[in-house]
Amino acid sequence: MPGVVDIGTIAEQLGVPPDCLLPYGRQVAKIHLDALKRPSSGVGKLVLVSATTPTPAGEGKTTTSIGLAQALAKLGASVCLALREASLGPCLGRKGGATGGGRSSLVPAERINLHFTGDFHAVTSANNLLSAIIDNHIYHGNALAIDPRRVVWRRVMDMNDRSLRHIIVGLGGTGQGIPREGGFDITAASEVMAMLCLAEDSEDLRRRIDRTLVAYRWDGEPVYAGELGVTGAMLALLRDAIHPNLVQTGEGVPALVHGGPFANIAHGCSSLIATRMALHYADWGITEAGFGFDLGAEKFFDIKCRLSGLDPVAVVLVTTVRALKMHGGQPPGNPGAKNIAALRRGLVNLDKHIENVGKFNKRPVVALNHFAGDSEQEIALVVKRCEEQGVACAVCRHFEQGGKGAIELARAVMDAAASTPFAPLYPLDLPVEEKIRVICREIYGADDVAFTRQAERDLRQVTRLGLDHLPVCVAKAPTSLSDNPALKGRPRDFDITVRAVQVNSGAGFLVVLTGDVLRMPGLPKAPLAERIDLGADGRIEGL
Repeated sequence: MPGVVDIGTIAEQLGVPPDCLLPYGRQVAKIHLDALKRPSSGVGKLVLVSATTPTPAGEGKTTTSIGLAQALAKLGASVCLALREASLGPCLGRKGGATGGGRSSLVPAERINLHFTGDFHAVTSANNLLSAIIDNHIYHGNALAIDPRRVVWRRVMDMNDRSLRHIIVGLGGTGQGIPREGGFDITAASEVMAMLCLAEDSEDLRRRIDRTLVAYRWDGEPVYAGELGVTGAMLALLRDAIHPNLVQTGEGVPALVHGGPFANIAHGCSSLIATRMALHYADWGITEAGFGFDLGAEKFFDIKCRLSGLDPVAVVLVTTVRALKMHGGQPPGNPGAKNIAALRRGLVNLDKHIENVGKFNKRPVVALNHFAGDSEQEIALVVKRCEEQGVACAVCRHFEQGGKGAIELARAVMDAAASTPFAPLYPLDLPVEEKIRVICREIYGADDVAFTRQAERDLRQVTRLGLDHLPVCVAKAPTSLSDNPALKGRPRDFDITVRAVQVNSGAGFLVVLTGDVLRMPGLPKAPLAERIDLGADGRIEGL
């Protein structure tokens, strides 16, 4: 691929000291944490890329992030991407890879999408070690008096497997452990993943693991991971995973790909370490927040930025004509068909996301990701709507043209860059119920929030544990602003149902489960895995 060079050359261009580079072959390397302590010339302007509400038609958030970075490089800027890693479950299920598309892609795409440097496996192993230690402790006398019915730490795997959501462990007699209910989440939703992505360094990760709530005693008192004496072993498993991974785009722009929480069931941002590394060594750091702005970007501001002091100088809001038409009622079978009426109806989704960006004291630049078949009339309609909303809009052709196709977007971002500080959506001292209501009303547009009895019990427990000062991480359907995936556009006159609140004391937030959202996805009827094969020449096909 033109522009692709040895990863050592990319690191040298970025200014990373050679002794901080940990190569994984010629195209992949890790950058040691110590590189953050070395002098650099990076100015560190952060750009956040998010999107309107996802649809099957696609928005291209990662592709746009890559295209924007390549365009900035063409304009002579020093730039580095900070993106999330791919999860095997979606890659083999419905979504496919997470390395962009067309001429705005990361390389080596196959390695990044399948196993990469083993970070997800390390997170899975560390998580499941803690699960094994909990059950082993109960089996061998249970000195901590753990109530087996109230073990809240779940096993994980990096695969979509609905059959493992709810299971019974310990069957088979007294020698097989203590029977109890359990279950699996997908690795991207694990608290270990969240801790890895929010940790400042290895010692911060140690403190986070130690304070992680894993169970309750028979008397109802909490049990934390540090009491089980396995934090050191978990850190050993995560020793290499904490260092961010360096790859490049097809045009030779450096990209740090590290961590991979989903924004619909976790906080949806790449690692804090990778983001800081990008800003340390480049003038422009481009990062993304998963799914729509209502999910990933809200958490980016209210969790990641509040924790770290990060503050983007610009926000890019990605949308497409196809997606907006689907929000206006266009049938999913033919998203490219011209339909002005559906597009007009669907523009309300764009309106709401522009409004939401403003709630954090920011103004977005809209990136209209061009698809073949978009008519000039449809494009003009979206551009006009952005003008009416008082925001810049750039028509982007980076999928077909690479960085050259996103020059207009890059210039708009540079023009829009401002030091206006972000404003959190809610204060941390607000009661947890009110934090949830603020997000649901202000960002989703809900009338109110309904709490189930289980959620009310969970909230009382949060207060009893003294954790009601934490920010909230709402797990919600990604395909709608509401908690009902079928409601497109800009839903109105609806309530959000909160069915449970889970404590992630190590990560430092409360996970709020709404509607029917699950933390272990299932495979579709025809998973993408059925199309993937290994060719006779050793090349992977169909990924």
